[in-house]
Amino acid sequence: MVRLPLTPAEVERGQRLGALLRRARGHRSMLDVALASGISPETLRKIESGRVATPAFPTIAAIADTLGLSLDAVWTEISRTDHERACQDRSVLPVARHALAAS
Repeated sequence: MVRLPLTPAEVERGQRLGALLRRARGHRSMLDVALASGISPETLRKIESGRVATPAFPTIAAIADTLGLSLDAVWTEISRTDHERACQDRSVLPVARHALAAS
């Protein structure tokens, strides 16, 4: 079976997923989280780094459960666009970021 190349949107979503999981893991070791999730540390490393942009649903469900994340929260976070995230971040206004970039 030939696997089609990922779209840029899929790659970006995979990167957001990896960043979310790294933040949620916090100070816990990758080894501890991987073993508690029933996956290899290498698989978790690839997901967190964005190298596996579309991991299997059961894998994400297991990691989310280990980290105490709801699947709804994971989907909401990784599905938002950059613009939506910027607008929902109360500490950084999009206008302020634009004004700083112009300086």
